[in-house]
Amino acid sequence: MALARTRRSHRGVDYWPGFVDALSTLLLAIMFLLCVFVLAQFFLSREITGKDEVLDRLTSQVNELTQLLALEKSGKQDLEDSLANLQASLAESEGERSRLQQILNQGAGASDAANARISELSETIDSERQVSARALSQIELLNQQIAALRSQIAAVEGALQASEAKDASSQAKIADLGRRLNVALAQRVQELNRYRSDFFGRLREILSDRENIRIVGDRFVFQSEVLFPSGGSDLNPEGQAEMQKLATALLDLAKEIPPEINWVLRVDGHTDNVPLSGTGRYVDNWELSSARATSVVKFLIANGVPADRLVAAGFGEFQPLAPGETEQARATNRRIELKLTEK
Repeated sequence: MALARTRRSHRGVDYWPGFVDALSTLLLAIMFLLCVFVLAQFFLSREITGKDEVLDRLTSQVNELTQLLALEKSGKQDLEDSLANLQASLAESEGERSRLQQILNQGAGASDAANARISELSETIDSERQVSARALSQIELLNQQIAALRSQIAAVEGALQASEAKDASSQAKIADLGRRLNVALAQRVQELNRYRSDFFGRLREILSDRENIRIVGDRFVFQSEVLFPSGGSDLNPEGQAEMQKLATALLDLAKEIPPEINWVLRVDGHTDNVPLSGTGRYVDNWELSSARATSVVKFLIANGVPADRLVAAGFGEFQPLAPGETEQARATNRRIELKLTEK
């Protein structure tokens, strides 16, 4: 008879739903990580877009300053050419003045005309000197403007280099943030798995090795017949005793889990696929499964378990462990599942 019970127990255990739940949990963690990464990429793209606009404006300013510098250089060259022409004209005037002075010395009769010519040439020379002085002043002003333009160009180039360096630093920070987030998530999952194993081990010791209380994957499963009367959601005396043991184990474990792990115990109610009559207390299996899960949660809260560490969910007959229409399959599917997970 012991061998027969053992075989029935092995036939009743299906590890595939536990594997699917574990895989779903892993996928949710990966999706959460991808969401965080997409948000980080979105904020970074907005920051980089703003910097690109600043870079475009700075580049446009550099182009405008370069054009102004070219125009200023062209004007300076024109003024230098004009100054050279004036200096050549001045040299010619000086030579003419010298020649007239010689004529004045040679001929007394032409002295008045020569003096008049000399006065005229002197005025012309003075005028040309004033023009030359103004040209030199304009050249000096242009040199100062060119120096200021060069200083502005250097400042713009410095701003461009600083902006590029900041972009590179932002990229490195995002990569480091992703790596640290991956490590943190992996550590949280490992820690929670370790405490889940400890919790299930303690429950196995407390509740003993009963056929109608077992571990399936990452869940602890109670058959509904252990906890509730047929069609009801109020814990029977035997169910209250089992839940009292569960509450004690959960409170002991809560003292050991670090506060940074935001854990919850999820209580899932499941029924078989036999429809209710609709005339009783519950209209359908949805309401019955939800009421049973809620009844377990309220009992745990009454025995000291914090309400923010408990979640109740009803699944009706839509998450069966055993397919088929046999009485054994239906009995397997009527259950309460406990899962230690994160919020």
